[in-house]
Amino acid sequence: MHSKSDWQQRAAQQRFMTSALIAGRPVAAATGATFDAINPATNQLLARVAACGEHEIDLAVSAARRAFEQGPWARMAPAERKRVLLRLAELMLAHREELALLDSLNMGKPVMDAYSIDVPGAAQVFAWYGEALDKLYDQVAPTAASAVAMITREALGVVGAVVPWNFPLDMAAWKVAPALAAGNSVVLKPAEQSPFSALRLAELALEAGVPEGVFNVVPGLGESAGRALGLHPDVDCLVFTGSTQVGKYFMQYAAQSNLKQVWLECGGKSPNLVFDDCRDLDLAAEKAAFGIFFNQGEVCSANSRLYVQRSIHDEFVERLLAKARAWLPGDPLDPASRAGAIVDAEQTARIEAAIGAGLEQGARLLCGGERLSINGASNFIMPTIFTDVRPDMALAREEIFGPVLAVSAFDDEAQALALANDSVYALAASVWSDDLNRAHRVARRLKAGTVSVNTVDALDVSVPFGGGRQSGFGRDLSLHSFDKYTQLKTTWIQLR
Repeated sequence: MHSKSDWQQRAAQQRFMTSALIAGRPVAAATGATFDAINPATNQLLARVAACGEHEIDLAVSAARRAFEQGPWARMAPAERKRVLLRLAELMLAHREELALLDSLNMGKPVMDAYSIDVPGAAQVFAWYGEALDKLYDQVAPTAASAVAMITREALGVVGAVVPWNFPLDMAAWKVAPALAAGNSVVLKPAEQSPFSALRLAELALEAGVPEGVFNVVPGLGESAGRALGLHPDVDCLVFTGSTQVGKYFMQYAAQSNLKQVWLECGGKSPNLVFDDCRDLDLAAEKAAFGIFFNQGEVCSANSRLYVQRSIHDEFVERLLAKARAWLPGDPLDPASRAGAIVDAEQTARIEAAIGAGLEQGARLLCGGERLSINGASNFIMPTIFTDVRPDMALAREEIFGPVLAVSAFDDEAQALALANDSVYALAASVWSDDLNRAHRVARRLKAGTVSVNTVDALDVSVPFGGGRQSGFGRDLSLHSFDKYTQLKTTWIQLR
């Protein structure tokens, strides 16, 4: 049903939306500027996309503000907003092949991952928040009988969202779905490497019944469109997923403009701890490989630091090397490929530089480290594993955002915790142990927003995702996400 030739035929016929979508209409950059959208798996031009900037961001924010203040969305009955979001989820699934193909062509991921995981997951997020929004209740405070104090949760107004290229549709859904469910208007700036699925999502939202101006998408470069959104004085809240450095910029933009709320989900260098009381080492090795090589390692919560108890280190590494062979990169349109292309030549060069630094600093390369050429493009990196990685090495400290795993041995629980927590990041962590007491004890002491026990990177729309330290703050997913997109109001009625 979905053969390589089928996907290639679809790719040849795929249309790309190249303009911003503002107030329900396509808008080109006023300057006429464009940027090239390149397929990293072939190095071929897909389309030239409007390089929007301050002017288009202002148009989009103005449209969002008008829609919020004058339009029906914010005042719509929750049950009606629910109906629209559920309809949008249905449309996303109806256009599943197209959305999957857009993300695969745009950023190089295996098309079957996008089809089987990303698109259904993004649709589920819209459906989940649609179902949740009419089940949230306000409160009445326990005041004296002479007064009634109501505590209500209200939409903020205009939400600016900036999302990354590694999961283009998923990350857009994580931000847009709860923001819309709460009654806000949204201006979304997708990464310049992957604008197409966000633009198509906005078209589907209009078809589902989201009013014009409520959901706007503005493609452009980070230093122009992203900066303009961060500095805009009429944006009430800015949500961002991406690098820690860019997250810091958005904090500065808020301080320089209107003190808008800023919610960040930034980098990670997640540890994976394997203790010698883990009975299923084969499963642990399989999951360790998945935790770093899935999506070409381009995952903020990737388990990129692996700590193995010394007594089982050598045996475990042998199992891990065998599992890594399943993650050889291939043509993203081939359903047999489990890994695809790195997003672009610049990121590929960064990964190569990190591998080179690991060799220079004395880490031992066990496998990988090479760049492959497929379909005439060389943006493919073999799954790479280093061992004998010291805590002071860049491999153990810096986010690489690629298929590179740093392995180290530890002697006891205290050392494992010290190594795992020795990071500026605190996004995710994993623990493998069949000792229930140890699992609870270690999970409690790990500095991470999510600790996965006897699995890696546990995730569901019903549980919050986010971290601390320089991984950011605030949470995506779950009902807790509404905290970012709403504010509390107290209405005190004095009775007479």
